[in-house]
Amino acid sequence: MKRLQNKVAIVTGGATGIGEAISKKFAREGASIVVAGLPDDPVNDVVAEIKELGGIAIGYSGDLSSFETAKGCVTVAVEQFGKLDVLINNAGVFVETNFLTEYSEEAFEYMFKNNNKTTFMMSKAALPELQKTKGNIVTAGSEAGILGIPQNAAYGGTKAFNTAFTKGLAAEQATKGVRCNVVAPGPIDTAWTYDETGPMVKKMEKLNLQATLMGRRGTAEEVANVYLFLASDEATYVTGAVYTVDGGITIAKGPTGKEADSLFKDQPESNLGLEHTHEGHTSIR
Repeated sequence: MKRLQNKVAIVTGGATGIGEAISKKFAREGASIVVAGLPDDPVNDVVAEIKELGGIAIGYSGDLSSFETAKGCVTVAVEQFGKLDVLINNAGVFVETNFLTEYSEEAFEYMFKNNNKTTFMMSKAALPELQKTKGNIVTAGSEAGILGIPQNAAYGGTKAFNTAFTKGLAAEQATKGVRCNVVAPGPIDTAWTYDETGPMVKKMEKLNLQATLMGRRGTAEEVANVYLFLASDEATYVTGAVYTVDGGITIAKGPTGKEADSLFKDQPESNLGLEHTHEGHTSIR
């Protein structure tokens, strides 16, 4: 049996970057997917791609930081598939790197809205259904929310909120049979970690790779693999946990990536047919 056979999952930010990989991975493992995203995300494209491969998916577009929109997303999932087993709080944005004295309030407010309010509203809307199915929530943290990274204090702060918020949920929802966990990626091969497509400058790109024990970016599929484990019944004794998927960056000291074995430096090929890894919100819209 597939690992998510007969499960129903909502994946927020499910059409770009890591979210696309989660949506396609879960669909391949038997889940019925609600690919949720902002109105200009390629939600319909990803739904079509999942269906072409024999998966089951529908799309939902809207501003999920609004409770009414978040509630609407949950309602669509239940009306279409009869229940909800898994909520993946993957939606988020990364739009600026800067010293705090120069950091724009607009960027901070945009990140708080999309990284934190969306997580809060979707969790609040989904919990009544997840309590019925004894389901689970997996939320996107970040190594920036664990370590603290120069010129990323605001972004790291939003991810630290998600981590503490999810741990609190795990503590309170254990009485209702709902597990809650965090996946904290490091530098991943998405639009966010390139100077050309995201807010990182070349120097920051280089430092990230040098500080990663494996000497490379992770792939979106490598992160999706961990989401899959936590969402599945293989993780029934895991709640309140933070799983780092970071190539060792949170324990690295200095430019250790330069010395990584070539086995680690070679990025594995994806087999999920990902088309939107380097899309996503890297500017205020």
